[in-house]
Amino acid sequence: MNPVKALENHGQAVWLDFLARGFVAKGDLKNLIDTDGVKGVTSNPAIFEKAIGSSDEYDGAIGQALKKGDRPVADLFEHVAIQDIQNAADVLRPVYDQLKGEDGFVSLEVSPYLAMDTKGTIVEAERLWKDVKRKNLMVKVPATPEGLPAIEHLIGEGISINITLLFSQKVYRQVAEAYLDGLEKYVAGGGNPSHVASVASFFVSRIDSAVDKQLDEKIAKANDPSRRFDRTGVQDLASEQLQRHRRDRSSVRVHDQGIRGVLIWDG
Repeated sequence: MNPVKALENHGQAVWLDFLARGFVAKGDLKNLIDTDGVKGVTSNPAIFEKAIGSSDEYDGAIGQALKKGDRPVADLFEHVAIQDIQNAADVLRPVYDQLKGEDGFVSLEVSPYLAMDTKGTIVEAERLWKDVKRKNLMVKVPATPEGLPAIEHLIGEGISINITLLFSQKVYRQVAEAYLDGLEKYVAGGGNPSHVASVASFFVSRIDSAVDKQLDEKIAKANDPSRRFDRTGVQDLASEQLQRHRRDRSSVRVHDQGIRGVLIWDG
């Protein structure tokens, strides 16, 4: 069996951190779903910048949009990004349906310039959710101090959220509380939480890189080629974070609401 697809047998779901118009239109995303078992796609402005700037795939869509008159660059970007997200969501919809909403999502990020703006994040996330019009959309919101209340508010409206910029266990706990608080508000208002999903994207690779640098510095200072340092700190952190996530999922509070949450190891 394909080793990537075999991860399914261990309860793992592979999400692709890449998106481009031709990649979807030519069937490459569908092929990865079929052969590698890809279960989701994430995007961000940097991914779209590379996709738009490195090919002519978007020239037609941009030209068509400009026929209606000049538009701000941000509007043009959002216009083509939403089209790509919709197309990718449609390709992943069979996965979403087959897994009864447990997976098969595509993520679209709010503007990074709103990371410190709670109200602005809420307004933009609500607009993106409305404009994309796909059940298997997740709106990416950063876990900044200003982002946390936005996460709670948006989940309280039944919007699925992908929480990013997550670097510590302390912030993970705050994110989990915001998620649960939002869902409880949604249920209290008569909402059905079965369609509301969320992922916490933990940036373990950033921590890994920082730890490696510190260990390399210690090795150099030791000036002893025979001395070896154990690089298992990040593995221990990842293991602890996973166990904490499992404890959260098994808590009475979670099961009372009949809700779901996923932990993603993000590179």
